[in-house]
Amino acid sequence: MLTSLLRGLLPLVLATAPFLAPASAHAAERVRASEVVLLPDALGRLTVADEVRDGYTPTDPTPWNSGLDPDDGCDTRAEVLLAEAVEAPAVGIGCTLTGGAWMSYYDGQRVDGPDRLDVVHTVPPAEAWDSGARTWTAARHEAYANDQGAEASLVAVTARSGRTRADQDPTHWLPPAQDRYCRYLSEWIGTKLRWDLTVDKAELETLKTFADGPCEETVIVYTPATA
Repeated sequence: MLTSLLRGLLPLVLATAPFLAPASAHAAERVRASEVVLLPDALGRLTVADEVRDGYTPTDPTPWNSGLDPDDGCDTRAEVLLAEAVEAPAVGIGCTLTGGAWMSYYDGQRVDGPDRLDVVHTVPPAEAWDSGARTWTAARHEAYANDQGAEASLVAVTARSGRTRADQDPTHWLPPAQDRYCRYLSEWIGTKLRWDLTVDKAELETLKTFADGPCEETVIVYTPATA
């Protein structure tokens, strides 16, 4: 019953979104362009294709750019850390961060100080490459690597959890705590839809398992990338 009610409300959410008084014209455009869909219905929007790793070259460290505000002296990683801090760090010369605290939702760990954190892509760059990014321009790759246009695209997590996941998709890795599965899968699917990335057959079957069970009423909100 809840699922049917939510489906009925989605058009109303979309119709009224422009009147939510966003903070800027840019924010208003994001709201108007947003897609709202239940997780099971979102699977129908995904394109299934075999993964292709040919030509991929890992980049380490991640090529962060100057972030949303080129004048603040902080790169994308630092801006994400500042945005996700539960206790704000001190910002020094050259955007050096000290102190502060974060919650790593992958493993539920509180982290004091930024040194044990990695800022990771919800869909790792290697997985994105396998799923269609191999055809992108350099500018689109940079936009993806530094995507702060959606909260789910980049996330600060413990270095251990981020590196344990590496470039694995949900068929091979999920967060250690089951109560985080639906959030993780919704962000994974939302990111793939945002960037028009494909899924392989095994990946889709894994997603269907959760869509037909514990995550069937999970809502996904995403905005197609324009870069």
